Amino acid sequence: MSAPPGEKPRPAARRATFVTARFEKWFLPRLAARLPAWILPDHLTILGILAATAVGAGYGLSNRDPSWLWFVNGALVVHWLGDSLDGTLARVRKIERPRYGFYLDHLTDAYSTCVIGIGLGLSPYLLLSVGLAIVMAYLVLSINVYLETHVFGRFEYGYGLVGPTEARLLLIALNTVALTIGPLPFTLLGRGLTVFDVAGATGALMMIGLLLVRARRNLGELARREPANTRRADPEA
Repeated sequence: MSAPPGEKPRPAARRATFVTARFEKWFLPRLAARLPAWILPDHLTILGILAATAVGAGYGLSNRDPSWLWFVNGALVVHWLGDSLDGTLARVRKIERPRYGFYLDHLTDAYSTCVIGIGLGLSPYLLLSVGLAIVMAYLVLSINVYLETHVFGRFEYGYGLVGPTEARLLLIALNTVALTIGPLPFTLLGRGLTVFDVAGATGALMMIGLLLVRARRNLGELARREPANTRRADPEA
């Protein structure tokens, strides 16, 4: 991604293997091409930030009324549109700003992850500690993607069959289940938990597992490219 000052950087190769990647590759450019000319990529980025904030607030308000989860589901769809369309619109109109877009996109992704995770932790369905564990695991996965982009020159923003869109779909599904059956509280070792705490903790552990698998692959590839030098350099050479 880096380039000398004044030189246009070469965008990293984008790779996506998650379930909805093929649909998004077909659908998003067509939707972007139909947007009014006055809508710019930054407008969609702002829309994504506002939608993420609405998701977090909706989770917090679900303490008063579970029906707020319907609002959360709608805000997650809007967040997907804003987050997915900003870069797509720039590419469709050929107005990319690679460094600006890369920096802004991932800065806002970090904000969205935090506000959604904290909102979850403040809801009646998830302990704050579990919500923060999910946030930390997701951010570490994201940091690994950014490191790969710098080291390998490729932007592989999903992990196997799971990407950002799948994460949103999972949240929508869990919200719908919560509206149907409630939090299903129980006690374990004297601590009050819900079924969603178990699901959240399991999800965080799975994310760490995905990170370890990817890190092992990356280190193996880097070790082949840069084999260890076990011989001491000859000072007379």
